[in-house]
Amino acid sequence: MTAGRAEVGLDANQQGQGRQDTAPVFTPDPATLAHLELILNGGYPLPGFMTSEEAASTIKHGRLPDGTPWPVPVTLPVPDTLADADQLVLADPEGAPLAELRVSERWWCDDGDRDDGHGHRLAGEVRFSRPPMYGVLRHLRMAPAEIRGQREIGGFADRPLLAVLADRPLHHRSLHQIRAAAEEVAEDGRAEVLVIINTPLDDEGLTPAILAAEPLLPPRTRFVVATLPTPACGDVHPSPSAPSGRAPGGTAPRLPTGRYDLLAAHVARAYGATHLLIDRAPRTPAPSDEDLEPAPIPILPAAEWCYDTRDELWRQADQVAADRAEIEPSDAEVEEMLARGRELPAWFTPARVAAELHRLRPARTRRGLTLFFTGLSGSGKSTVARGVAEGVRRAGRTVTLLDGDVVRRMLSAGLTFSREDRDLNIRRIGYVAAEITRHGGVAICAPIAPYAATRAQVRAMVEETGDFFLVHVATPLEVCEARDRKGLYAKARAGEIPEFTGVSDPYEEPADADLVLDTQHTTEGESVAEVLAALRAGGWLPDHN
Repeated sequence: MTAGRAEVGLDANQQGQGRQDTAPVFTPDPATLAHLELILNGGYPLPGFMTSEEAASTIKHGRLPDGTPWPVPVTLPVPDTLADADQLVLADPEGAPLAELRVSERWWCDDGDRDDGHGHRLAGEVRFSRPPMYGVLRHLRMAPAEIRGQREIGGFADRPLLAVLADRPLHHRSLHQIRAAAEEVAEDGRAEVLVIINTPLDDEGLTPAILAAEPLLPPRTRFVVATLPTPACGDVHPSPSAPSGRAPGGTAPRLPTGRYDLLAAHVARAYGATHLLIDRAPRTPAPSDEDLEPAPIPILPAAEWCYDTRDELWRQADQVAADRAEIEPSDAEVEEMLARGRELPAWFTPARVAAELHRLRPARTRRGLTLFFTGLSGSGKSTVARGVAEGVRRAGRTVTLLDGDVVRRMLSAGLTFSREDRDLNIRRIGYVAAEITRHGGVAICAPIAPYAATRAQVRAMVEETGDFFLVHVATPLEVCEARDRKGLYAKARAGEIPEFTGVSDPYEEPADADLVLDTQHTTEGESVAEVLAALRAGGWLPDHN
């Protein structure tokens, strides 16, 4: 998703907005787009983006300045070029206008007391322009008023409504928790269930696997899709159920424990929910009752369930002896089983959910992969990458080699070696690699890619559709310079090549490499063999040639 894109001077009237003037058009980052959609569809009881005072009060006290409880700041970060704007057209990543912002305050954020990070913010009310079209699963992204209206028409508006926030498949444990909670909120069994599937705007994630559990849920269960701008919103999977420390890249700030659970409760209430249950990953601690105050609706504690191996039944944990209690596998363990092509245990998840997960997350031997080599010029990246490409091809996988020098000539001709253009070159490589990965191929890339932030952007692009494996070819600078078969280091030392990585511009060594090679003390064949062995060990290549 393109974040923070600004175009000035576009006539919004030409886009069907009925405005006679012109205004800058701005595409917010993913977290802010999620805020905007919830403002516009009624998921938030807010008129627009917050002022400095409102944001500070929200972070410090969990309330707006007038005392109204609200758990998270809802702010609009903008680039320097828009800091003085009086109004903006807020658009989706495809440029389609969503709303008009009339600016009431411009402010600068320089610490975490009012928002995350620093930069310019604009505050003001937003006015709806047109229904959003961008984003996946639009048919399930119903506004809260639609759900409330459906319940009123059906004559169910007076019944309790249990909202379930889910961003992961509903396995047997979760299904038991939901059924027990539905019985708890309505003794006569007349409670309805609304599953709010929390997934990014541009990625359906595991939504099909969540929907696969529909026949196993209580009668009168509905599903809606929403994107909650939690700290995981830009990382590709946002949710209060995510372990703390994960941050999907957007502008969602770090807040006191429980704040994003409270946000989910506010959104659930907008849909008409009377109670909220958050489906959490196994062994993920829930906030304390004190952290969840004041909640607009009760947030139910989920009773712990485990599998009784003797009776082959799921029961509440306090009803099963420890020696025969089987705990649900962690999400990481499930991912590993899927990656290896292993069947998911029937005691753990329903067959229909397992089948959907195997479709969504095929074994790694059939899954798209980007193998990304990074290192200094002369480190041996291209040589090793070519050898690995041949080995992957022999293993039966479809391979595309995106060598840094070749890409420069074919895909990025005309770009300079400024930091901005080098970043753009790597993002172009990442985009192509992500598309190859999306279609089940193996993309092997071998650019210098000196900057950690740009490598992280490429990883995020690729991991939306497949797997990413980073190889740091960590050959020392003096060895690379001694090789210098192209004479580039000599020219850089002579000042003929400005901003040359390793000489006049830094190389940021990756801290997240999946494999580190040093070609100084190994032959080409040994380095190639080491990479292929790592791919076999990880399951991306079969064990035999």
